[in-house]
Amino acid sequence: MGAASASSDMESQGPGRLRVGRWPAWLALAALLLAPFVIAGADGREAPELPTRDPSAWVGEPVRLADLRGQVVLLDVWTFGCINCVRTVPWVRDVTSRYAGRGLRAIGIHTPEFDHERDRAAVADHVRRLGLGFPQLLDNDYAYWNALGNQYWPAVYLVDRCGRIRERAIGEIHAGQPSGRQLEARIEELLAEPRDCRVTPS
Repeated sequence: MGAASASSDMESQGPGRLRVGRWPAWLALAALLLAPFVIAGADGREAPELPTRDPSAWVGEPVRLADLRGQVVLLDVWTFGCINCVRTVPWVRDVTSRYAGRGLRAIGIHTPEFDHERDRAAVADHVRRLGLGFPQLLDNDYAYWNALGNQYWPAVYLVDRCGRIRERAIGEIHAGQPSGRQLEARIEELLAEPRDCRVTPS
């Protein structure tokens, strides 16, 4: 996740990603392990609709949020060159698999930082190698990033059964650690909520 520059060898890249330069290996590893995780909350606003169903802008089957009403949706904002994003992948895969039968769907929002991350074939290759079996929007023009008001990689948004953003998390997420446990508890809460969209979210 993004952080203030600590030195000329460790500097913030783009809107919110950390690049480790010529630091000693042990210090670089410590910086990655200590990457912060923040439950940033959400105001319950309606999630913006995905900007296109053009197959060329997707890896996997294009979807619309409107068609997923009645299910809880996990939006995973990432880019394949971001180490913090890649380290979050096992958790995303795990919860997507475990909660699919209860109504959780995942959508990847692949927003590139560098030019080589814009290539559809390269994204598709990383999606395959990482085992991400859910649709990926190629957000090359930052349209959805901006619609969300997002600022960081990685970021996870939880959308309730009625299409409202109910949680936002920034930073690495790991199974069995507080980051993973907190978000999984929130997923459980959203899955347990009634489908009646007239009910005001808590």
